[in-house]
Amino acid sequence: MTDKDIENKIKEYFEGNYETLKTSGGHSLTESVKQQALNQVLLYWKRLNDLAKKVTSTEEKLSLTDLTTPNGRKYSIEGIVDIVKEGEDTWLYDIKTHDLEYIQKNKEIYEQQLNVYAYIWQNLRKNKLNHTAVISTALPDNIKNNINNEKLLEEYFKKWNPVVELDYDQSKVDDTIREFGEVVDNIHDNKFDPADIGTLKSSYSGVKSHELFGTRVCRNCDARFSCVSFAEFALGTRGNLKQKFEDYYNNYGTDADREDWIVGNLNENIPEV
Repeated sequence: MTDKDIENKIKEYFEGNYETLKTSGGHSLTESVKQQALNQVLLYWKRLNDLAKKVTSTEEKLSLTDLTTPNGRKYSIEGIVDIVKEGEDTWLYDIKTHDLEYIQKNKEIYEQQLNVYAYIWQNLRKNKLNHTAVISTALPDNIKNNINNEKLLEEYFKKWNPVVELDYDQSKVDDTIREFGEVVDNIHDNKFDPADIGTLKSSYSGVKSHELFGTRVCRNCDARFSCVSFAEFALGTRGNLKQKFEDYYNNYGTDADREDWIVGNLNENIPEV
């Protein structure tokens, strides 16, 4: 297949997936938002098509079973990775939707997870491994904001490398597994303590220093309306309390996000005549 044939197939699969998600979720997108999503997929393919063609095993399921939490509960760890074997080198890739800048500045978070995957691949599967890396699927702002500016898009596209290679240290695997176990215990014991208000008011690590944790993270959390920290963050202590409550309970993202959701669903539900 030619690159053009593959792009046409991607568009076909994209439409099929969109229709499936729309049917199952009951929500639609405006054409502009839908096109943005398709642009992201096509640019991602264009940037990493050489790597994609080398994938030896895709969606490889890795499992670590019969683990025990500090409180004696049984649990398992599972993950999905892609494997590329090229010459003498074997790479293990984990795909994330997170911002590239955030991944680059917080590598240790991702190294913990990939250390476990590397342990499973090497020690339990008895396979060779030389490198681990995370692939960021999120488009950088300089590309996303210049999608219609061919000159600038090409300039930023050449500099864009969504692959972040990570160090891995097998000696830290036990610590990571213990932390997973502690999380499992907290879930079973209904311990869901929210981040403190200081964290919500702090800058989101590694991404846009002016953007706060409470804006970047909490606005995307389904539990935010029952979270005392987010309530304090959103309402504050000054000003018109009634207006702040209205803003709080209508906090569904930016004005553009809300408009896209409304317009998309209105268009979807207009009957044909």
